[in-house]
Amino acid sequence: MTSLSKIVRQPNYNLYTEEEIHAELCYAECLLERALLTFIQDENLISFVKGGLKIRSCNLSYKECLQILSHKDWKSSKERVHFESGVSLGVGSFNLMISRLPSKVLRLLEFVGFSGNKEYGLSELEKGALIYPSLRSPLCSMVLLSYHTIATYVLGTADGDIELSERILETCLKDYPKGVIFLFFSGRIAEIKGDMAEAVQKFEESIESQQEWKQFHHLCYWELMWCHSYSCDWLLAIKFAEKLKHESRWSKATYAYQQAAFLLMLDNSSPEHLQRINTILLEVPQLKQRVAGKSIPVEKFAVRKARKYAMQGNRLVLPALELIYIWNGFTIINRNPHLLEPIIKIVELAIIDLETWKDKNENYADDYGLCMLLKGMCLKGLKCLTQAEHCFMEAASCEKRIRYDHYIVPYSLVELGLLFMRQDRCEEAKPLLESARCDYKHYSLESRLHFRIHSVLTELQKRGSAGPDISTNVTAVDSSSRTSPQRDNSIDDNDEEMMFFEPSAQCVPDADSDVIVDGVIQQKVVVAAL
Repeated sequence: MTSLSKIVRQPNYNLYTEEEIHAELCYAECLLERALLTFIQDENLISFVKGGLKIRSCNLSYKECLQILSHKDWKSSKERVHFESGVSLGVGSFNLMISRLPSKVLRLLEFVGFSGNKEYGLSELEKGALIYPSLRSPLCSMVLLSYHTIATYVLGTADGDIELSERILETCLKDYPKGVIFLFFSGRIAEIKGDMAEAVQKFEESIESQQEWKQFHHLCYWELMWCHSYSCDWLLAIKFAEKLKHESRWSKATYAYQQAAFLLMLDNSSPEHLQRINTILLEVPQLKQRVAGKSIPVEKFAVRKARKYAMQGNRLVLPALELIYIWNGFTIINRNPHLLEPIIKIVELAIIDLETWKDKNENYADDYGLCMLLKGMCLKGLKCLTQAEHCFMEAASCEKRIRYDHYIVPYSLVELGLLFMRQDRCEEAKPLLESARCDYKHYSLESRLHFRIHSVLTELQKRGSAGPDISTNVTAVDSSSRTSPQRDNSIDDNDEEMMFFEPSAQCVPDADSDVIVDGVIQQKVVVAAL
């Protein structure tokens, strides 16, 4: 009866004027932007669900646009080209965005009537980018470039298609040789490929190409900061961290901590230098922002580190390399041996120094675990896989002795799982990944790791590896015999961190539950699950 009623009430799209059909498309795009802003405002599960509920209306609007595209008799090919590229942009972005959410969030969003398909989303965006000339073809190209060169590196496993990105960018630069965004992506691709000199040149060209959009300069400063830090050019990294701290309003606490972390890497023990570091780190807690009483995860990480520095007598171990790691910079560095060599020397010297005063260091396990994690990343890049495996296991074995940096253990398990996947040991990889996802809670940057785990498990599923159940013994850490470590919360805040919360299995009803009968009740089920 529903299908019959739809047929009877099928609108005649030929009666729509050109302004009306493009108004429908613009409305869908506004809904998509609103949902995207809800997703990225913080990393809380509630924001994901709110974004999902908002994007439901966006999905319905784009479905209507697809119907218009299919059933309208287009009198002008130019009119159709612009409309079709817009539909491809919206449908592709929608599917790509939803598909990247962790699995349990997807299960909740399926209750409100939709799911995402990454491959379909990418194919729609590629199709939209090839519809040329059209109004939204460059926008499709920008979304593809953002996904392949940024999203997959920050929240995924660095599996972006760089060759496709280069082909897309080549076409865009022919039409917009001084385009600020395309020059930025040109620098980003050079950075990923390890050509830091070329990357710096392109980012500087992007800055010089326009002076009206100052906020975009900050994106370039951010990438320039990392380019110099990858090359261990700490002075220039400090320069751009300081510029961001003074000019950007995104997260001054993060910028201040980054500046101090790079200063700590310099071989300078003068009183003036140490006083400068102390002054910056004392500012970090005051610079932290709160949104609805909650703190941004990366800012909370910076505050914890600043307080740990003071508690340890003005000392941190390899803070800049730790920052490179948490921002997934080793996925870039590991592809370039000339970048790795000075970094592994720094790590080795830190380990030697750590052993000299081991007995006096109350936080030895934290520092040793971090050094082993960083050393493992370097050895993995140098293709010394057996030694890298040993380092990751060493880091994970510090679990019960770690006082503050509890994130080291789950992150080490994920790196060990990725190493096993690289060796086609998928049966050993999956329980490690599941353990990191399910057995550890309330550590720094938890949601970021959950996004990576989701990407890895999706890749495992594609490979057809069912893997053992998570109740089996884990290679590095036996979860069956593990007890929760005693936490020292003296460096933590009382406010709640914005982190991704994984609901327990009993919170999520089965997909075929009788409770789910319409959109209203579906939303109630989601709220109940929270």
